[in-house]
Amino acid sequence: MTNPDSTTPVLFDIDGRGVARVTLNRPERNNAYDGDLIQALLAVLDVLEKTRGLRAVVISGKGRHFQAGADLKWIDAVRDASREENIAASRATAQAIWRLNAVPVPTVALVHGACFGGGTGLLAACDVVIAADDAVFSIAEVRWGLTAAIIIPQLNDAIGVRHVRRYALTGERFDAAEARRIGLVHAIVAPGELEAAGARTVEQILQNGPQAIAQTKAFALDSAWAHLNESAFSRLVESHADKRQSAEAAEGLASFAEKRAAMWK
Repeated sequence: MTNPDSTTPVLFDIDGRGVARVTLNRPERNNAYDGDLIQALLAVLDVLEKTRGLRAVVISGKGRHFQAGADLKWIDAVRDASREENIAASRATAQAIWRLNAVPVPTVALVHGACFGGGTGLLAACDVVIAADDAVFSIAEVRWGLTAAIIIPQLNDAIGVRHVRRYALTGERFDAAEARRIGLVHAIVAPGELEAAGARTVEQILQNGPQAIAQTKAFALDSAWAHLNESAFSRLVESHADKRQSAEAAEGLASFAEKRAAMWK
């Protein structure tokens, strides 16, 4: 099973073993997410959730970088829409991460190049993360007067509140070794060995009982930060959307567009 349109923002293929390959396909924008990419990811998740015999999902990015966070031009355009439209955009983004987190089969992310902002939330929602040794990471939303609200629960699960309090507040970049130290990444390999390392992990997964895997993952998520009720989920979504429409975000996004320091610098 595959989506044959190579222009779609998210490609996928499911092989005869039941292993799905999901590829972020917006290389001209470093796979930064916008509304189209989020909707494409949700559509792929629809297919994966209905696929019988699914055993694993491998996620990667096409081009120079894995995922460069949000497309700030899209964010700036969305912020000028109504509050309802902003909430809808935040809810769709949050649902994509939440649903990826809950896929009942192991998910394996292969990271190269940059992984910023929402990309770190995507990693935190995956079960196994393998990075090239030259990969670079950041949780940089605050730099633009925005918040990472909708991915904080997954990040808390992956790296712990203490590390979130550092990296989501400083917005600083960190390398693959530090990503492994704090738990965002499980293994580091040379860039040319990324695919082989992913294949070895998938082979390990396929040796295990699929029902046992699904139950084990469900039990783990039951006690996770990201195991939110609808009320808590909605609060995060609304906070995320409202911050996008704040005066501080307007200044942050203007500084990005105008290639200047924001006034708070």
